[in-house]
Amino acid sequence: MATAVVTGGAGFLGSNLCDYLLAQGDRVVCVDNLLTSSLRNIEHVRDERFVFVYHDMVDHLEIDEPVDVVYHLAALASPIDYLRQPLHSLKVGSYGTHNALGLAKYKRARFLLASTSEVYGDPLVHPQPESYWGNVNPIGPRGVYDEAKRYAEALTMAYYGQQGVDTAIVRIFNTYGPRMRPHDGRAIPTLVRQALAGDPLTVFGDGSQTRSFCYVDDLVRGLHLLATSEEHLPVNLGNPGEFTLLELAQLVLRVTGSSSEIVFEALPVDDPKVRQPDITRARQVLDWEPEVSLEDGLRRLVESIQIRAEILGA
Repeated sequence: MATAVVTGGAGFLGSNLCDYLLAQGDRVVCVDNLLTSSLRNIEHVRDERFVFVYHDMVDHLEIDEPVDVVYHLAALASPIDYLRQPLHSLKVGSYGTHNALGLAKYKRARFLLASTSEVYGDPLVHPQPESYWGNVNPIGPRGVYDEAKRYAEALTMAYYGQQGVDTAIVRIFNTYGPRMRPHDGRAIPTLVRQALAGDPLTVFGDGSQTRSFCYVDDLVRGLHLLATSEEHLPVNLGNPGEFTLLELAQLVLRVTGSSSEIVFEALPVDDPKVRQPDITRARQVLDWEPEVSLEDGLRRLVESIQIRAEILGA
């Protein structure tokens, strides 16, 4: 039985990963400071192989047992969070990654850094392969997240090259699914929340900017495949299906059956015009590709929200 440490384990992505690892038979140490996450995401876990540790990764972390793999997911990934706490976003990307790497080094564990497609910025190459170096504005409002992740990648490769830590880097493209916070500022939870409430759906700009959306079950399967591989260089994980945000809003209306109208607002500063992963390396190295379509994934998300609302209202 492998022991996995998941930083940010009570968040949207982290909690889904914890569930997946437990289903694989692993022991899971979930580490989180609950700043942007919630114990509600892990309250369903009733397993002696699961341990929760309340801790901020900006501070040194000690785990008093053998560790086989460290999944470093801790980050302020939502625009609402990193714009509200820009300095903490930078600290989590720097000190937090250093502490997670230090743990992996001490335990001789495999280390997986959850990086992001945001390292590509507003890309000049489309779709984005791992070989593309990006087009990031380091002093713009998104820079505190983008550059924190770019630094974390550099730090991870330095630990691999100089310290011999067994590292991996995943660049995660837009991911969605159950346990996303409805007010986290990202497109899918915002549009679904608005549609279910009968409110107007907010689309920024003219809605022609594109995104690619990966269902969380596909993503966590890819994380596990990468962590159990021998790959060290960055690997994109995401769904290469590309949609405009206007198309997304229209699909949300169809899936939810909402009669809400679509309204347009000003485009945020440095908002990427396109975002689509080239997953050639993921197919070659991991034999991975997504299986859940956007429409099916949205239906699963809406169903999970409605089921939870019924439980809470009972």
